[in-house]
Amino acid sequence: MYWTQLKVTCRIEDLNSVTAVMSMLDNRLMIEDYSDIETGLNTIYGELIDEAILNADKTHAKVSMYIDERNNYNDYILFIKERFRALGLEDRTDIELIGVDDEDWENNWKRFYKPLKIGERLMIVPMWEDYDAKDGEVVVKMDPGLAFGSGTHETTKLCAALIEKYMEPGMRVLDVGTGSGILAICESKLGAKEIFAYDIDPIAVRVAKENAEKNDVHNVTCGVSDLLRDVDTAGGPYDFVSANIVADIIIRMTPDLERVTKFGSLICVSGVIEEYAKDVIECMESHGFGIADIIDDKDWKGILFKRIF
Repeated sequence: MYWTQLKVTCRIEDLNSVTAVMSMLDNRLMIEDYSDIETGLNTIYGELIDEAILNADKTHAKVSMYIDERNNYNDYILFIKERFRALGLEDRTDIELIGVDDEDWENNWKRFYKPLKIGERLMIVPMWEDYDAKDGEVVVKMDPGLAFGSGTHETTKLCAALIEKYMEPGMRVLDVGTGSGILAICESKLGAKEIFAYDIDPIAVRVAKENAEKNDVHNVTCGVSDLLRDVDTAGGPYDFVSANIVADIIIRMTPDLERVTKFGSLICVSGVIEEYAKDVIECMESHGFGIADIIDDKDWKGILFKRIF
């Protein structure tokens, strides 16, 4: 079997955060950290330490995972980049693929991306694939480009499934961390009246706009925002909020949800790994949002909250 190494180089002070993000995808990580090598010099084994290790950069660490040929390494990269962006690590890290040519990375990943059914009706179809929709299916055509959100990752599937189940015609919707725009487009096709989709990354906003246009969706407004800081509230509170981000960021934005929602509003969150679900739930409940539904896929949780006061 052929394996691809995905290596992230980071500052020592960011190592725990980088490891936490990458462990969401694979617990079998290889970590290169020489920051405490000086401690070893003071032991009886100090003289046995290789000179290359002694001279290694002690201000940076490297974290690697190995992806087998059956999996799409592009999904891994986009997931990691999205989470690093949310944590403010994007400009502090370097991501490297070893064993894959740049041209392969740009093009060959498409062979992993095939029509995917989510929930009961949603079909996520690659932009370059021909697909004959069956009766009742809602087809969303996607080209994730350089933005996270092809529909194949568990977090996206969980959010989309909850959106399909609870979206009602005429809802005013806010999509936070829109990425490729996949959830906003699903919301439109499931009957939302208007959707405001935001991301901190201008590239993601551009990709989301392009994907909305390619799906002939005209009620999605895309913009750049750091979480809820710059969202449009001129039209009033939102009936439905979707956020496929990470637990820490969901917790950070929770107090601001009160400003953009109303009694009865629904909030759909994903990107929550099981061990952090309790923290997210406690934070949301402390701000007036009760649990309406929980679904899971592997170690991931998709949680629907309802504003109860």
